[in-house]
Amino acid sequence: MHPLAGTQALVTGASRGIGRAVARALVLAGAEVYAVARGRADLEQLVAELSVAALERSAPGRVHAVVCDLRDAAQVAAMLVPVVAAVSQRHTVLVNNAGVFPLAPIVDTAPETFASTIDSNLVAPFRVLHTLLRPMREAGRGHVVTIGSVADRRTFGGNAAYAASKFGARALHEVLREETSGSGVRATLVAPSATDTPIWDPIDPDHTPGLPPRAAMLRPEDVADAVLWAVTRPAHVNIDEVRLGRA
Repeated sequence: MHPLAGTQALVTGASRGIGRAVARALVLAGAEVYAVARGRADLEQLVAELSVAALERSAPGRVHAVVCDLRDAAQVAAMLVPVVAAVSQRHTVLVNNAGVFPLAPIVDTAPETFASTIDSNLVAPFRVLHTLLRPMREAGRGHVVTIGSVADRRTFGGNAAYAASKFGARALHEVLREETSGSGVRATLVAPSATDTPIWDPIDPDHTPGLPPRAAMLRPEDVADAVLWAVTRPAHVNIDEVRLGRA
């Protein structure tokens, strides 16, 4: 009933949306989850919610609130210390989910916005992966899940910064898969189509031409189910890529 009992997991962008749903799924499956985000209040609310949920379901999982700006190398190094220390003793799951979603035509995208998007969506997850991958390989086990997007293969107008970051994240995943094949470390890309999360709030897709209405989007729990499925396959099975679309 708790296939991830004894596992530690680090989920970035865990305070809302897909990250929050993934953290919940992993905790209820028995994992000890380090929930990473920048907002302390939202993380503390998540810890309270998941602690009650785990107790109600007699799940051995628990959750830690980790306040961290993933764009800050020093903060990342500090928050990873307890995770790295336990990699040799415990199966470790990394879910690189945190990111930003600016929408604007190329001519209206400031170079600073483009660079910031690449930093948040590509450099920051690489920074976490770079720190955890060596101890995972030395332990001969671990699982890296990259949350991708339909926009990592398909281009849309007004999507230059986000698409560039997600195409890069997919490429990083594919290199990771090549480099970890046969090592015991698994790598999975979970790429959903539009998903109804707070990331859409400032955009208001219901009243923006060319965007799907929120009622027609996937739910965060749909993506979390795919992550949970991938990380609970037998150790000899790697799910290279999962692409999710609305039926």
